[in-house]
Amino acid sequence: MNGWTANDIPDQSGRTAVVTGANSGIGHATALELARHGAKVVLACRDAARGKAAEERIRAAAPGAEVRFAPLDLADLASVREFAEDLPDDRVDLLVNNAGVMALPERKTVDGFEMQFGTNHLGHFALTGLLLPRLREAGPGARIVTLSSGLHVLGTVDPRDLHMEHRYRRWIAYGRSKSANLLFTHELARRLGAAGSPVVAAAAHPGYASTNLQTAGVRMEERALAERGVELLNSAVAQSAAEGALPVLHAATAPDVRPDDFFGPRLLMWRGAPARSWRAKWTLDDRASAGLWAVSERLTGVGYL
Repeated sequence: MNGWTANDIPDQSGRTAVVTGANSGIGHATALELARHGAKVVLACRDAARGKAAEERIRAAAPGAEVRFAPLDLADLASVREFAEDLPDDRVDLLVNNAGVMALPERKTVDGFEMQFGTNHLGHFALTGLLLPRLREAGPGARIVTLSSGLHVLGTVDPRDLHMEHRYRRWIAYGRSKSANLLFTHELARRLGAAGSPVVAAAAHPGYASTNLQTAGVRMEERALAERGVELLNSAVAQSAAEGALPVLHAATAPDVRPDDFFGPRLLMWRGAPARSWRAKWTLDDRASAGLWAVSERLTGVGYL
């Protein structure tokens, strides 16, 4: 099926992009294509060895690319603040909130948040707020793209039990964190529009793409048989990370992107070229998005707009 591909990415020369979780999977594929098309790319990664290795791979694949690793642990708000403070660029044209965890056994972040909600949503909420002045400085064309998932349908944020302390269910926790990503994008787009800002906030999901995200949880529990099963499923039915990155790259660079757009693979939200994606109605609820925003400001200590 024909459609938008990486060859359709406009020239990114002169633009600075920050991509979280760029050492592997969707983040690495996104960073590589942005670098190939001329962007200066900051690889914001938790693991230094993997981040530097990703930098070397991109330099090898895109000779002359301006790319560098910078440490960022989204599960530690002090690390998020340090990353923002140490970023030497006066302006940021593109922020891709890609990094995430999926279906982990119950864990807490450094700051005591449920790991999936804390990493996937709160860490990126704080990072976006801290980098927003630089994005606004970039002017027209600046974008914030946050990765959600088709599995956001598993549940929305419960303000009475944000950290699932009463009954932790790993997949429900993941779905809630991905709904939080869409609620965040919805509220951010609304606030940017109300402020007259040209910065565009959009979201994307990769469909079912083969990355190490699917195996991380079972690997942590040393469930070798389950890990092997996931690997076999990925090889049989998943699209590649490069294909999964296309909706993200479209949201980040295509000229037709509107505030609060949500892109994913066009074929059953599973695979194929990027297209505007269906989303659960609760991710467009103004009251829910405003409530999540307020509690996110309180929990992270980061306020903006």
